[in-house]
Amino acid sequence: MIVCKTPMEMEKMRRSGRALRQVLEHVQKLVAPGVTTMDLERAAAEKISELGAKPAFKGYHDYPCVLCTSVNNEVIHGIPSEKRKLHQGDLVSIDCGVVLDGFYADSAITVAVGGSPQPELKKLLDVTEAALYRAIEKARVGNTVGDLGAAVQQHVEANGFSVVREFVGHGIGTRLHEDPQVPNYGSSGAGPRLREGMVLAIEPMVAAGKPDVRVLDDHWTAVTEDGSLSAHFEHCVAVTKDGPVVLTA
Repeated sequence: MIVCKTPMEMEKMRRSGRALRQVLEHVQKLVAPGVTTMDLERAAAEKISELGAKPAFKGYHDYPCVLCTSVNNEVIHGIPSEKRKLHQGDLVSIDCGVVLDGFYADSAITVAVGGSPQPELKKLLDVTEAALYRAIEKARVGNTVGDLGAAVQQHVEANGFSVVREFVGHGIGTRLHEDPQVPNYGSSGAGPRLREGMVLAIEPMVAAGKPDVRVLDDHWTAVTEDGSLSAHFEHCVAVTKDGPVVLTA
């Protein structure tokens, strides 16, 4: 069941999204060689508490942390660890969710550790983030979920990368995952039609090599099967009569 939000509910989601953006900006500033992913986890937990929000991920299906920190070939759901130290040139995806006044926000960024990534890494980051914004541009009343997926897939594949298909975006509101699912591939005109008041978590996950993934023995961390690097960007986007509005900006 797809739930459309009222203007009052949308404003609550906007506040939740702004809080989450503050968390991600705070954590991003701490990314550096020698920092552990658990260092990032602690910083995020403190910031979430400071903002009066609650973590959306911790305890969700027994997930143990407030962040997902996925490094290099880890696509999604990497678990923060004291043992996982970041190194110059790594890519780290930081995915976080919060709950504020009963409404969820979910967003992700991918950061090059130490700055100034190699050209191929920079291209992967740029293409993945650009694919997100191409999908956001399609989040308009009357378009379909397939229009979003097609926009991502076309841009990613035109640049020589692959769309990970096992994981998708989703609706979001009073629950972290609501209908509809939002794949990062598909055909224009296919799938549910977008209506005013829908809020979608759009999240391209892109592999530098082949799209195949597997889940590690921790039952959470998904990695590329061929060991290629991966990037992940995500925003919560409201479908309004005036066009798409990014709530996690």
